[in-house]
Amino acid sequence: MKKFKLAALLMTAGLFLAFSNQADAAGVGYINYQKVQDNFPFAQQAIKEIDAKALEMQQYMVDKEKQYKSLDTPLKKQNFEQQTAREFKLKEDAYMKLKVQKEEQVYNKIQAATKQVLVEQKLDAIVDYRVIFVGGVDISDLVIQKLKSGQF
Repeated sequence: MKKFKLAALLMTAGLFLAFSNQADAAGVGYINYQKVQDNFPFAQQAIKEIDAKALEMQQYMVDKEKQYKSLDTPLKKQNFEQQTAREFKLKEDAYMKLKVQKEEQVYNKIQAATKQVLVEQKLDAIVDYRVIFVGGVDISDLVIQKLKSGQF
């Protein structure tokens, strides 16, 4: 009889703990990163800066092509090609550095806002929306609101 009471008591305590743990677990949120990025003014500005730098490089090559056509000797053309290749490599490196820097800034700001939403909504985790098949809570709009509030 004592064993039965002890087993019943342990089962009841186990069920109580299981239900209390479920109540504390808020769940999983998911985010559509592309949607957030598309609606984040800082990200839009960063994309404009990157695109402007790419257009600048294209214009540089168009100008150099015109200059190349005006050269009259093979030696001048060869020297011009080598110099242009060096200059273009420097421009390309600067472009890639800018692109990586801006993408990292955008990502860090979105991640910080997402972490804040995670805490405020008492979620266990936030994953990419493409991972969720059924369930979860879409927090994309909450993150966009945080980002637009200017805190990040």
